[in-house]
Amino acid sequence: MGINELTRKVFENQIVQSLLVVIASYILYLIINKAIFKKKRIDKLSIGNSSETYILMIRSGVKYAFIIITVLLVLQVNGINVTSLLAGLGILGVAVGLALKDALQDIIKGFTILSDSYFKIGDIIKYKGIEGKVMVIGLKTTKIVDITNQNEVSIANRNIEQVEIVSNQLDIVVPIGYEESKNDVEPALEEIVEKIKDLDRVKECKYIGINKFSDSNLDYLIRINCNPESKYQTKRDALVVIYDILNKYCIEIPYKQIDVHTK
Repeated sequence: MGINELTRKVFENQIVQSLLVVIASYILYLIINKAIFKKKRIDKLSIGNSSETYILMIRSGVKYAFIIITVLLVLQVNGINVTSLLAGLGILGVAVGLALKDALQDIIKGFTILSDSYFKIGDIIKYKGIEGKVMVIGLKTTKIVDITNQNEVSIANRNIEQVEIVSNQLDIVVPIGYEESKNDVEPALEEIVEKIKDLDRVKECKYIGINKFSDSNLDYLIRINCNPESKYQTKRDALVVIYDILNKYCIEIPYKQIDVHTK
């Protein structure tokens, strides 16, 4: 058997043809991915978060499209009539649709996130008590990084109705006993506000006023405007300022007391 005959037989083998289709498809995907979606190329375009979200969504769609096309080509190479197969899927469509109901909802909601601007990459969102920064919006899931512990969390896109956008507003309640005079308390609070304004990451800070009459103290409210991603550290820094200045003005922070009655 000559080399040409051997080569012909090898390339006529369905397994070899299937492998060649997969390899060719993968190489083509890598070329397109590098040419269109290369990070340096995207950075040069100076696009915003919204545009970056669309690009990531398109990139995900291209990947799934290549997978589907590759599977169909492999089936065709192995003697399966893809045209007839696709035509016959009408009967199975209902069953497949039910089986893939959640996946289809995720994909539809993924496009809804973009079209209705629910949120975008870089936003801080809250889901089931977890506050995280949006890192990736895919066809099926949205990935966030928890701002408290840096854990990565995946959210199915169909659950976007349960997602809240975290604002840049941070409210801190300062409890002060009823025995303290308002005329003594407010100068201390004004100084607290000025000191908090000087903290890193704080954009604005103001004293709102008395917020609540609690059992053993008045609750004074201070409102801070800061980046949601850094609000926990900002709160910790602000509490240190509050503690130091209240001590400076000899204003005690009340604590719960238990009255014990004996006969």
